[in-house]
Amino acid sequence: MQYWLFKSEPNTWGWDDQVAKGDAGEEWDGVRNYQARNFMRQMAVGDLGFFYHSVNEKRIMGVVQVIRPAHPDSTTDDPRWECVDIKAIGPFPTPVTLQDIKNDPRLADMVLVRNSRLSVQPVTPQEWAMVCEMGGYVT
Repeated sequence: MQYWLFKSEPNTWGWDDQVAKGDAGEEWDGVRNYQARNFMRQMAVGDLGFFYHSVNEKRIMGVVQVIRPAHPDSTTDDPRWECVDIKAIGPFPTPVTLQDIKNDPRLADMVLVRNSRLSVQPVTPQEWAMVCEMGGYVT
């Protein structure tokens, strides 16, 4: 199992939108960054990810699961772009902010801290455990 972080602007696609899709989930479409696309190509069904509200909120809202591996992005005819499908698993009792993460020296090497603009990024198992603990999320 691998762990990931998916960033979205909450006014475009937020946690509540993801939850509303239920078990059917939704494509994580519209990604036009090669590194983020390549990360999605590495994902497997069952992998878990953090759902992160970017822009003004900058906080992890909950946990999602990959339910369909990388496939052509339905929002473009360009074959270079692929996406995965994800579904919401559960909310964080206490959302974890970017500032919370930056304040914890154990998370200084987290991609979110070093490259906060990347929309899809890996999370190490250790980072996953620490952030889940910070948010009161029991796996």
